[in-house]
Amino acid sequence: MSQIAVATTSQLAADAAEEVAAVGGNAVDCALAAALVTINTEPGVCALGGSAFITIWRADDDPVTIDGNVAVPGAGLTPDQRGHGAVRVNVAYGGGITTLVGPGSIAVPGTLAAIEHAWKRYGSAAWGDIFEPTIRACRDGFPLSAACRYYLGYSRDCIFNRSEDGFAALHHADRTLLGTGERVIVPHLADSLGAIAEDGARVFYEGDIAAAIAGHCQDGNGMLTLEDLRSYRAIERAPLVVDVGDWSIASNPPPAVGGSVLEAMLLACADLPLDGWTSSALSQLIDSQRACLDFRKRHLDFADDVASEAARLIEAARSGRLLTRWTSASTVHTSVVDNHGTGCSLTASSGYGSGEMPAGTGLWLNNCLGEIELNRRGLDAGPPGSRLPSNMAPSVGRRDGAVLAVGSPGADRITTALQQFLINYLLLGMSLDDAIAHPRVHVDTSGEVIKLMAEPGLDLPPVDLPVNVFPSLVMYFGGVAAAVYDSASGFEAAADPRREGGVFVSGA
Repeated sequence: MSQIAVATTSQLAADAAEEVAAVGGNAVDCALAAALVTINTEPGVCALGGSAFITIWRADDDPVTIDGNVAVPGAGLTPDQRGHGAVRVNVAYGGGITTLVGPGSIAVPGTLAAIEHAWKRYGSAAWGDIFEPTIRACRDGFPLSAACRYYLGYSRDCIFNRSEDGFAALHHADRTLLGTGERVIVPHLADSLGAIAEDGARVFYEGDIAAAIAGHCQDGNGMLTLEDLRSYRAIERAPLVVDVGDWSIASNPPPAVGGSVLEAMLLACADLPLDGWTSSALSQLIDSQRACLDFRKRHLDFADDVASEAARLIEAARSGRLLTRWTSASTVHTSVVDNHGTGCSLTASSGYGSGEMPAGTGLWLNNCLGEIELNRRGLDAGPPGSRLPSNMAPSVGRRDGAVLAVGSPGADRITTALQQFLINYLLLGMSLDDAIAHPRVHVDTSGEVIKLMAEPGLDLPPVDLPVNVFPSLVMYFGGVAAAVYDSASGFEAAADPRREGGVFVSGA
C-alpha cells in the first residue's frame, strides 16, 4: 500500500484520498479521488462541468501536465448561431465583478476527460473506487462550506437561481439560503456520478448526460453542441520547468498562461535577498508582479501564439529586462505525494458558474466564456475546440530525494500566491505551514487602475499605486495546498488558513 500526504480543500476530500490509499491507490489515484470530492461538494466554487489541469511527476520520469481546460464550443454551427444566449450580471463579491452567465457562457467542459486520462495513464486503483467517496457524499449529503456560503451569499440571486434543481439544493423550503455546515443534497448528482463510475467518461461526452447537456445549451441559444462534447480530448503537454534554489519546479505550459507567469515571477526574483521580507525585498516582489501581470494583460491575453509570447516574457524575466520598464493584473486545488516519489497536483475551476444545470443531471456547468477579465476575446473566442486562457498553475517540484506538490485556487491571485509560497519555502527556509500562512501582496491589474492589495503584517515599501491593506488574512489571496515527501524526513502537508482545508499524512 502506498503511503501518502495530501493537502486539499476540505477534510472530506482528504478523507477520500486516505480511503483510496487504503485500497492500493497511488498519489495520482488519491489526488483524483480528493479532487472529485472538492469539485462536486463545493457548490458555487467549483463543479464537474468545468476545467482542470493535472501536473504529475514520477521519480525517474519526465513531468507531464494533462490539459483538461475548457474549449471554445460551436462545432457545426453557422456564424449567425454563435455569440448568443448569455446574460451580463453584476456580483458584489470581491469588491464587485461583472460576468456573463446563462447557456451562452458555457464552454466545452474538460475536467472529467483529464481525470480519466490521468487515471488510465498513471492510476492503479479501480475507477469505481476513485468515485466511491464522492458518490457517497453526494448521495448522503455534504456540509455547505464557509467559502461556498460566502460566495453564494452574493451570487445565488443573480446566478444560482437559474436552475430549479440547483436552487432547491441550496435553499430551505422557505427559499432562504442554507447556512454554513447545513447539509446539501443536489438532486440527481449522485446518479450521474454513479453512471460515470460504471461506464466511464464516455457517458458524459457521448451518452445520455452529453445529450442532456447539449440539448440544454441549444435550447437556451448557447453554442455547446453534442459534436463539441464527442470530439473533446484531454491533451498531454510538457510542463514548463524552472529552477528555484536546488529545486526544479514543473508547472502548466502554454496555451494556459498561469505557469508562464509564475515562472517569470520567480525568475524576476532570482536575486532576492535571503534575509526575509524586508521593505526592499517586498519592493522587488511587487515590481515582479506588476511587470509580469501587465505583460500578461497586454500580450498574452490576445496572443494568437501564446507559446511565443510566453517565451518572450520568460526570457525578459531571465535577462533582467522585464523589471526595467517599471522604473518610472474561482477554483479548488489538491496536492498529493507518495512514498514512491510521485507528486500529483490538480487544480479545477468552473469560473463563477453559469447557473445552468441540465434537468435530471445534477451537474452545474461553467461560465468560462463569460469570465470577462480572463477571456477577453468575448463569447465567440476562436475556432471551436481551441482552449480558453487559464491562470491555473498546478505544480510539482523535485530535488534529490524529495518531491513537492503545490497549487492554489484564486483566479489571477493563483500565480502571486504560489510565487510567494515558493520563495518562502524554497529560498527563505520557512516551514511548510509558515510559508503558506505568511502575509501576501498582490498587484491587481484587473481594472483600469492598477492597485496593490496586501494583508496586514508586512513592512510595505513606498509605491506609486493605491494600496488596500486588508484587516486580516483572507481567501482573496488564494488557498495554497502543499504536500512534501522527503526520503530522509518523511511526509508533510499543509493547507492554507485563508480557506477551509483538509490534510492527511500516512502514519501521522
